[in-house]
Amino acid sequence: MQRIEPGLRLVRADNPSPMTEAGTNTWIVGEGQVAVIDPGPDDPRHLAAILAALDPGERVAAILVTHAHLDHSALAPHLAGATGAPVAAFGPPEAGRSAVMARLAEQGLAGGEGVDAGFRPDLLLADGQSVDGAGWRLTALNTPGHFAGHLCFVWGERLFSGDQVMGWAPSLVSPPDGDMGAYMASLDRLSGTSWTRLYPGHGAPVDDPGARLAALIAHRKGREARILAVLAGGPATLPGLVAKVYADTPPALHPAAARNALAHLIDLWERALVVADPAPGPAASFALAPLR
Repeated sequence: MQRIEPGLRLVRADNPSPMTEAGTNTWIVGEGQVAVIDPGPDDPRHLAAILAALDPGERVAAILVTHAHLDHSALAPHLAGATGAPVAAFGPPEAGRSAVMARLAEQGLAGGEGVDAGFRPDLLLADGQSVDGAGWRLTALNTPGHFAGHLCFVWGERLFSGDQVMGWAPSLVSPPDGDMGAYMASLDRLSGTSWTRLYPGHGAPVDDPGARLAALIAHRKGREARILAVLAGGPATLPGLVAKVYADTPPALHPAAARNALAHLIDLWERALVVADPAPGPAASFALAPLR
C-alpha cells in the first residue's frame, strides 16, 4: 500500500502482464468512510491487501468500478461481501453499446477479452452522478471507448481515468466491447478540462494530463491516417493491414493491435470512408469508399 497524497491510497494487484503493466491499481479515497475504486482481479491475496490497507476503525462505504473487465471488477462481489458496501458502476458489461456495436455483436462479432460477463452492480451510475462520503465526492463521467460503459471518476481537479487514459500505453479498443469513435469523443471530452493529475487503472499517475490526452489523440489519428494510406493502394484484409500499420509494434502485441485496427476500420466504415466485404469483421476485406 502506498499513500499517494492526503486522502488517497494505492494498492496494486499482483497481476502484471503486457496488458496490465505492473498490475491493476486499486484506489482508496477518503479517510474513515472510504471509497474503493476498481477492486481488481479475483485474487484473495489482493482482497486481504485492500482490507489491510484500511486504518483501524475505517470502513468501506462504496465500491466503484470503472468498467467490467476481470482485472478491474472481478473482486467487487468479494469485497462487498467482506465490507457490506454496495458496488456502483454504469451497468452490466453490455450496457452503453452503440446501436452499431450491438448489431455487430448480434451478427457474431466477438470481442470478449477479459470481460467479466457476470458483473452486475448494485447501483447504476449515470453520467454526472456523484457518490459522496465523509470529506469526499466522486462524480462519474461516462467515457465510452475502451469499454462501452466505462466510467471515469472526478475527484476535485483530479481524475481516476480507469483504462480510458493511461500513461504507460494507449488503451486497447476491441469491438464490440470497445468503440473507436466513442473513444476519440471521450478523449476530446476529457481534453476540455484542465485536470491537475490523472490516476489510471494501470501504471503511474499522469502529471501532465493535457499533454497525455493530446498525445493519445495524435497517436490514434496517426494510426487512422496510416490505415487510409494503406487502403489507398487497394483492398486489404485485417492481417495485411496490421503487418503494415503496426510494423513498429512487437509481434507479441499484434493480436491486440489487430483489435485496435478493427476498431479503426469499423469507425471508418461508420463514417462512410471505407467499405467492408461482406461486412465489418476480422475476416472482411476493406477498401476505400468510392468518391461520391
